[in-house]
Amino acid sequence: MSDDAVCYARSSKAGALVWTTLAFFAGFAGVSAFGPIVGKLKKTMALDPLLIGLLAASPALTGSLLRIPFGAVVDRIGGKKPILILLSLAGAGVAGITLLFAAFSPPQAGHYPIFLLFGVLCGCGIATFSVGIPTVSYWYPQRQQGTALALYAGLGNMAPGLFALIIPLMVERLGFTASYVLWFALLAVLTILFVLFMKDAPYFQYRDMGIDIDKDALAVVCGEELFPSGTAVASLKKAAADWRTWVLTALYFVSFGGFIALTVWLPTFWAERFQTGLVLAGSLTALYSLSTSLLRVCGGLVSDRVGGEKTVLVSFMITALASLFMLVAGSMGMAITAELLLALGMGFANAAVFKLVPKYTPQTVGGSAGIVGGLGAFGGFVIPPVMGLFVTWLGSRGYSLGFSVLLGLALCSIALVAVMNQRASGAASLALASSKQS
Repeated sequence: MSDDAVCYARSSKAGALVWTTLAFFAGFAGVSAFGPIVGKLKKTMALDPLLIGLLAASPALTGSLLRIPFGAVVDRIGGKKPILILLSLAGAGVAGITLLFAAFSPPQAGHYPIFLLFGVLCGCGIATFSVGIPTVSYWYPQRQQGTALALYAGLGNMAPGLFALIIPLMVERLGFTASYVLWFALLAVLTILFVLFMKDAPYFQYRDMGIDIDKDALAVVCGEELFPSGTAVASLKKAAADWRTWVLTALYFVSFGGFIALTVWLPTFWAERFQTGLVLAGSLTALYSLSTSLLRVCGGLVSDRVGGEKTVLVSFMITALASLFMLVAGSMGMAITAELLLALGMGFANAAVFKLVPKYTPQTVGGSAGIVGGLGAFGGFVIPPVMGLFVTWLGSRGYSLGFSVLLGLALCSIALVAVMNQRASGAASLALASSKQS
């Protein structure tokens, strides 16, 4: 393929971004559909707290674990097939919930294992995140990836907040079964549209067409600068061998894991610490969730301009300051201000971390995205119980003092970023000295 050849790849980078973002958005539909049934099942099945906790956690756990293998397999077969598999599994979970409630009203205690299975299936939709990261990265040149990945993740992450507001209204107006039939139809339509219009990056299209791939020429005519190498297992191994993958995982554990943790923690925090009603507590939590997602888009734009390293450093400084404000907040006004600062810090940090993934591991973006996204998301399961210990020890004061966990994690993250930047600067200096000597 010569440098003056045309690009034979179908679709465009903008089209790929749109359809991948819609797929990620749709992936959250399964989890959002599963959430409201937990409280309903608690009453009808008379479940103890342990079983309720396991049921509530099943979608998120599945979504985290599957991010690793499904993210890595993109380097081998592209992103379209893995996303289609995950959306289909999530759709099966929503369909199962709908059919079970239609057939048995109310469900009985013996149906618990079946609902647990449907929770596992619904959670598969979350794993589309780590598939979408390399899928988008392979379409876009390096200089645009911060913005593209932030748009993808930021807009997709708006789904939980929006769905948390929409589903209760649907159930109230349409009834439970009708709402879930409509929800399944929405997921099915989005999946079909994805099948029809989504295309993998030019590299994968050329390979499937049997066209010889000249990477330099492909970068010129199609704009693709990153190319996968090896199998999914090789991608994971190579990503795991790079120490920066684990630093980024730790940072994402705090930023995205903290984001998930606060969406769980804040409703109780507002209700118990400031005695708000459930509606106001939910609205304030939605304010945080939606703000973090939108600010993630802004964080991508900033990362492209000033660099991911500077952005992530300042972001964790803001997170630390906001956590300190939450610790000492004596009024709702100060606590709301701190909440919005947390949204700013975590939203920007989430964008900056994934700006650095393709930069530091360009040949194993899928493997790295799977590890960082999958293991990083476990912060959402680890952080809330640790914050809850403060309530156990200190009573109602613990709802505020629990934010010392986030303060400590943010300070540790600042130290990790400083070490990463120092080592990067040292490596760059050695490379420059070596080139001068040669």
